[in-house]
Amino acid sequence: MKKLTHLLAAAVISATVSVQAVAEDLGIVRLATTTSTYNSGLLDYLLPTFEKEHGATVQVIAVGTGKALRMGRDGDVDVVMTHAPKAEAKFVSEGYGIEPRGIMYNDFVLVGPNNDPAKVKGTQDITQALEKVSANKALFISRGDDSGTHKKELNLWKQAAVKLPFDGYREVGQGMGKVLQMTSELQGYTLTDRGTWLAYKTKVDLAIVSEGDARLFNPYQVIQVNPERHEGLNTKGAESLSKWLVSDNAQDMIDNFRLHGEKLFVANAKD
Repeated sequence: MKKLTHLLAAAVISATVSVQAVAEDLGIVRLATTTSTYNSGLLDYLLPTFEKEHGATVQVIAVGTGKALRMGRDGDVDVVMTHAPKAEAKFVSEGYGIEPRGIMYNDFVLVGPNNDPAKVKGTQDITQALEKVSANKALFISRGDDSGTHKKELNLWKQAAVKLPFDGYREVGQGMGKVLQMTSELQGYTLTDRGTWLAYKTKVDLAIVSEGDARLFNPYQVIQVNPERHEGLNTKGAESLSKWLVSDNAQDMIDNFRLHGEKLFVANAKD
């Protein structure tokens, strides 16, 4: 009986050592991602589960999509999570990124003062809404930081045939949370992802004035940095995180994430 007990104890110790070895192999995973996934609270909600399950530590660098992809190109991070499809496609086609995986989506909304001086509210066509902002020379705060939101905003102005800058247009080079706060203080308009809006809407004096246009669709991808481009990347950790984000468990967590009772993101890895 004692011999059996010793054998069982040895097996448990051996299994524990094996698990620890795997966990130690993952180490620190450097993730460059958008301010929207950080500001919304999604990463604080998701990553502890991954870290606990895989024995990894995820180091989050929350920046605009443009900077996140540049960090990937330079080999400063192991994996990126962004929301600018054209820039992401270029990142992959040029050989800097591998294994792009769709994770989730939400949408963008145009927000502005409650008194809506440009008379935008109720205008679902986003280009018409932006034309009204420009025609009324209303204050518009742009992120101006090469983020996914900034890229989307510039594309929408182009579709609206509005020449930038117009009187009232201001680029501030800040993340989405700070831009919402500035827009509220100055009582202007801005374009924001819905996730960050829900995280900040009780902290600012603004309201949604235009939403629902199909062109405001906002998809997110996770992309591993190509290990053939740089030495010293945590490729194993990046692959594990990337695959976990599209797993059934993580996708259910994304779908169940709520803020103020509202759903922030729709998981779409299976799509």
